[in-house]
Amino acid sequence: MMAWDFETDAEYQVLLDWTADFVEKKVAPLDMVLGSAMEYQDPDFIRLVRPLQQEVKEMGLWACHLGPELGGLGFGQLKLALLNEILGQSRFASVVFGCQAPDTGNAEILAHYGSDEIKAKYLQPLLNGELASSYSMSEPQGGADPTQFRCMAVEDGDDFVINGEKWFSSNARFASFLIVMVVTDPEASAHGRASMIVVPTDTPGVEIVRNVGVGDEPPGHGTHAYVRYTDVRVPKQNLLGPRGQGFAVAQTRLGGGRVHHAMRTVGQIKRAFDMMCQRALSRTTKGEMLADKQMVQEKIADSWIEMEAFRLLVLRTAWRIDQFNDYVKVRKDIAAIKAMMPKVYHDVVSRCIQIHGALGVSNELPLSGMLLSSYVMGIADGPTEVHKVTIARQVLRDYESTEGLFPDYTLPNRRAAALDLLGHEIEREVEAW
Repeated sequence: MMAWDFETDAEYQVLLDWTADFVEKKVAPLDMVLGSAMEYQDPDFIRLVRPLQQEVKEMGLWACHLGPELGGLGFGQLKLALLNEILGQSRFASVVFGCQAPDTGNAEILAHYGSDEIKAKYLQPLLNGELASSYSMSEPQGGADPTQFRCMAVEDGDDFVINGEKWFSSNARFASFLIVMVVTDPEASAHGRASMIVVPTDTPGVEIVRNVGVGDEPPGHGTHAYVRYTDVRVPKQNLLGPRGQGFAVAQTRLGGGRVHHAMRTVGQIKRAFDMMCQRALSRTTKGEMLADKQMVQEKIADSWIEMEAFRLLVLRTAWRIDQFNDYVKVRKDIAAIKAMMPKVYHDVVSRCIQIHGALGVSNELPLSGMLLSSYVMGIADGPTEVHKVTIARQVLRDYESTEGLFPDYTLPNRRAAALDLLGHEIEREVEAW
């Protein structure tokens, strides 16, 4: 009996097949006719999306990321990865299945660290898809480097008073509350200064300076808010986790979220790859099909190899999370898929654009937006460079330095060691180097 198995169990494959058909036929069309997937109170959203969410619930696939303690199925990361690969092919799919970012990660934080009052007010409605949330962490002057944060929360009686600014707070314009990382202990060590606090968006002093778009999104239609907090007063019971442990709390939402994000990106890459192959088989130039031209074949071959390698790395990472049940033990793996993701996404989409020619760069295909998204993937949840540093440091922990001037692995040293071990059994004279 081999220890390795690349098959999905038959019972779960039925659910994946249903999901793929459901997303293609019922969910993906929403991408073409509706605006933001987070406008839960929009009449068209209520009319078109809510019935689909009910179908998902009846299939038992609603909010599958939840563990049994929150009423979920406890699928584990590998099953979730396979599901998210399908959901990644539609903008509305995650919302229809109740597993959209940043709400999924925020729900995990509330479940682990929220007070009973916070859970009652926000957690269950969030899990039910009745309201949206925002994760307010990055800052204008320091990006995602938390050691540069200036947004401060100061104690005042039974409250915290927050002052500062946050940048690129996803979905803040639609959110009922924000989870804000603030400096509460400025004299502490770099990673012991910050705390997480729940801030209702209707709290006096919470101001959306502007909604920032990505790429060519029209002004005012962006969903990444520039937020200013001016004397924002919230009760101390809104603190999530121990004071000064904001980094540790943040890891609750980042580990699994990065795996899900990666597999949704696999779905996007597969979309581009499918378009590339269909175009190659449909277009004739210079007397032959594009598919018969060797440089086009090279693009297809390179794309398939990179796509499949990335997919397998993500699935193995998900499997390792399930095996160890400890994100620390797979920190290197998670960093690796995060670092690999933007490059594979970028390269496959770029080749697809090239094969489509003018149509590829037009606004009649989604490829230019997907290309921009590949750059977003290299920034979101920490820049690629940071993740590569993490990989290198984790890898080097498994090695030791050599003592001598010339390392043991030089050929003369290996030969000398081999002669010490086997020389007495060798009958012929061995020449010296």
